[in-house]
Amino acid sequence: MVDLSIVILNWNVRDLLRQCLTSVYATRSTLATQVIVVDNASSDDSVAMVRGEFPDVRLIVNAANRGYTGGNNDGIAAAAGRYVLVLNPDTQVIGDALSTLVAYAEAHPDVGLVAPQLLNPDGSVQPSRRRFPTLTTALFESTWLQSIAPHGVLNDYYMLDRSDDETQPVDWAVGACLLVRREVIDQVGKLDEGFFMYSEELDWCRRIKGAGWKIVYLPKAQVIHHMGKSSDQVIAQRHIYFQTSKVRYFRKHHGKWAAGWLRIALLAMYVWQLMLEAAKGLIGSKRELRRERVRAYWQVLRSGLA
Repeated sequence: MVDLSIVILNWNVRDLLRQCLTSVYATRSTLATQVIVVDNASSDDSVAMVRGEFPDVRLIVNAANRGYTGGNNDGIAAAAGRYVLVLNPDTQVIGDALSTLVAYAEAHPDVGLVAPQLLNPDGSVQPSRRRFPTLTTALFESTWLQSIAPHGVLNDYYMLDRSDDETQPVDWAVGACLLVRREVIDQVGKLDEGFFMYSEELDWCRRIKGAGWKIVYLPKAQVIHHMGKSSDQVIAQRHIYFQTSKVRYFRKHHGKWAAGWLRIALLAMYVWQLMLEAAKGLIGSKRELRRERVRAYWQVLRSGLA
């Protein structure tokens, strides 16, 4: 019987994927594991690298980019383990993190999802614990208003009232590494493919908690996360996916009015930023950078975040 199925979705990050797989195979301990790599139509020889260097990997090659949710769902569908670990390719598993996550879940049958502590490459803690966002949170978090957010809004969202080194229940956790029970997936379903990327783990955790399961942050297990290396390749699309997913989450869980209000507010911010960048370019400040940003923001506005 397979204890743990590890699903890794890749898109054009061959070298990071190699590093990730090396860390997985070095830290499996005595767990009976199944390693699944789903490639979302990469063009950087990732598939050839996996076939040549990691022949034991179950490799799924998609002819088109099915997004973060679609690709991971392909891997989850092929998983045979009692637990499924959704792991980003820009991660490195440290020490006995895998067995620690599984052991905690085994000892706590009411916990449906366990997330490790994420670390930056320099060893510092990467904030990954969250409470569910409110509409006020959404207006300020990861927008140009973040620097002027009321003190308590983001402190509450990022759980700054709790220590990073304390095992604790959370509403949701950043999806770079998530351990989920098979029975939880069978109950609530896989990732919602209406989210191409971003907010998908937020939605998943909300559904898991809504079904009565606990979600726990476990800092004893640690994973290095290099952050956003796939999405860095498509800057305008990253803005579009991030903000449209945020709007979709609010429509799904808070209703059309909340989503509509948020969409208008976000689009207004992009109008302001486009005008600001254009003005800076006209007076000669880093013109190529300003042109690139104007193009990106214009693509966002054309999308309508719909």
